[in-house]
Amino acid sequence: MTGRRSRHHEEEEHENHERWLVTYADMVTLLMVLFIVMFAMSQVDERKFMALKNGLAAGFANSHSVLPGSQTLLEEVGTRPIAPIAPDHRVEKLANQTTGSLDSSAQATEAQHRTQAEEEAKRLRKLQAKLLRALAKKGLADDVRTAIDNRGLVVSLVSQHVVFRADEAVLTPRGERVVDALGPVLRAVTQDLEIDGHTNQIKVKPKNYATDWDLSAARAVTVLRRLNEQLGIPAGRLSAAAYGHTRPLVDPSEAGSQAVNKRVDIVVLSASDEQTRELVAQFANQDPSSVTVDPASETATGSGAQSAAATGPQAQEGPTS
Repeated sequence: MTGRRSRHHEEEEHENHERWLVTYADMVTLLMVLFIVMFAMSQVDERKFMALKNGLAAGFANSHSVLPGSQTLLEEVGTRPIAPIAPDHRVEKLANQTTGSLDSSAQATEAQHRTQAEEEAKRLRKLQAKLLRALAKKGLADDVRTAIDNRGLVVSLVSQHVVFRADEAVLTPRGERVVDALGPVLRAVTQDLEIDGHTNQIKVKPKNYATDWDLSAARAVTVLRRLNEQLGIPAGRLSAAAYGHTRPLVDPSEAGSQAVNKRVDIVVLSASDEQTRELVAQFANQDPSSVTVDPASETATGSGAQSAAATGPQAQEGPTS
């Protein structure tokens, strides 16, 4: 039994360390086939190649549909090379045309803004002259300052104690006359009006109000209500804003600045877009014909963007709002 078992015992296979030769032989064979194919392609029968070319041309019914070239796949001495293909400049031309169109469009838009700004500046200067003439007829031209900025036409009521007494938001009789003189002209225009209240720069608590903000707001509302209730300007065109002492009209260090900075501004708001409004301010400030009015003649004359500073018999304001 032992002998039989030993005869049927299979010996373990030894590992074959030469298997890489099979892979190497396959690679060499493939390389040889590759070079043979390349050699065969380089030795194309000229007659058969021409027959194939003519057959393809006939099949497409156009003898010029096949690109011209040499008679063999690889260039031979004396053969004619393929004619160079000219670069396609259509994309470049299209890009140049597109860029030119964009530039032209931007220039046209800018020119349109400038035209609109010039027209708006002229319209605001005419309104400025009309308002000053209305005040001059009443002898009140020195009670306001006018300017054109990026908001529109600003009419500042700045006549010391004439418009508002210290720490009060009630119009004086002279202040009522100033607003009443402006009212008919402002009612005739279609633009919205913003009434801005301001106090002077003295940081003291007003006697009758909690803060400067309350006092400036009350002054703005006082003027707004008179324009609406007494002078008939629609409420939908009116709005009020309060700035306290934060936006002085003149430098607070200047003499007499307290009286000027305590004011109410009536702003005729421009309906133009932001870019046009910026240009309006530039045109208005550059134009030497910005108007003031000679009360004696009641005609517009050339001067700066503002009318004469507020003057009057009132005493210099003390440390009040």
